Amino acid sequence: MTAETGTLHALADGVYAWVQPDGSWWVNNAGVVATDDGVVLVDTCATERRVRNLLHAVDQATGGAPVRYAVNTHLHGDHTHGNSLLPDATVIIAHEATRNGILADTVIDGCPPAWHPVPDWGGVTRRPPGVTFRTELTLHVGERRIELHHPGYAAHTPGDAVAWLPEERVLFAGDLLFNQVNPLVFMGSVEGALRSLDWIAAFEPEQVVPGHGPLIHADTLPEVLDTHRRYYRLVLAAAEAGLRDGLTPLEAARACSLGEFAELPDAERIVLNLHRAYADRRGGAYDPFATFADAIAYNGGPLPTRV
Repeated sequence: MTAETGTLHALADGVYAWVQPDGSWWVNNAGVVATDDGVVLVDTCATERRVRNLLHAVDQATGGAPVRYAVNTHLHGDHTHGNSLLPDATVIIAHEATRNGILADTVIDGCPPAWHPVPDWGGVTRRPPGVTFRTELTLHVGERRIELHHPGYAAHTPGDAVAWLPEERVLFAGDLLFNQVNPLVFMGSVEGALRSLDWIAAFEPEQVVPGHGPLIHADTLPEVLDTHRRYYRLVLAAAEAGLRDGLTPLEAARACSLGEFAELPDAERIVLNLHRAYADRRGGAYDPFATFADAIAYNGGPLPTRV
């Protein structure tokens, strides 16, 4: 596959990462674990075209082995829309909050004009997981042991899950990690996302597949985690200053100097993340419509998408 559509990277014998540049809105990474009893996918993709590219690459790498299981690391459509293109026999697994979120999601029915161009999902439909868990679940597929873990609190979303291969020391982190892309926590918790970084480090992985952006190796993981820490602390500091000065989240975002994060993709996420931080500090409801309206205003137009 070309860099435009994605590339399958071998991480260990029969273990792969599907990496789609440049990791911005709707352009995610996924995982593939081949066993002697079929394939386990970790996430799918946002559009029919991208999912079919992924499945074609999987088919070539595994000699046409059947996809037995698919794990969704969280509810967002770039990781779950492709569920519906998997065989009916494929068992889909996720945290129970992810199942609830997929069932409630309206974006798959017709994306609001927050993005330009408006994504063309193609022939995907809503397909929630058929198997759910609350804290952890271990899959024994062929010779592989694949552990699914939830951090115990909301971070990127309420239902984040990582897929951990302890023998290979490979961690599929989902959107708990973004590499060289601004993080997004508007459906979760800024404090929880910050807390999850130590939780991720405790696995001591040799290789990490982030939800978006380039692969992470053990020697670069500490800096990736520190970059996230600096970003989340920037968001929290901007929220504290904005609340103190009586600013709206949009005003606080405009007053915030993004520094090292200004040139990374999706800088407008500062607005969405500040809305989340404000809601958490105030203990009030979170309004996604107002959030995206403010993000569009901050960006000076619809948000960019490359799907």
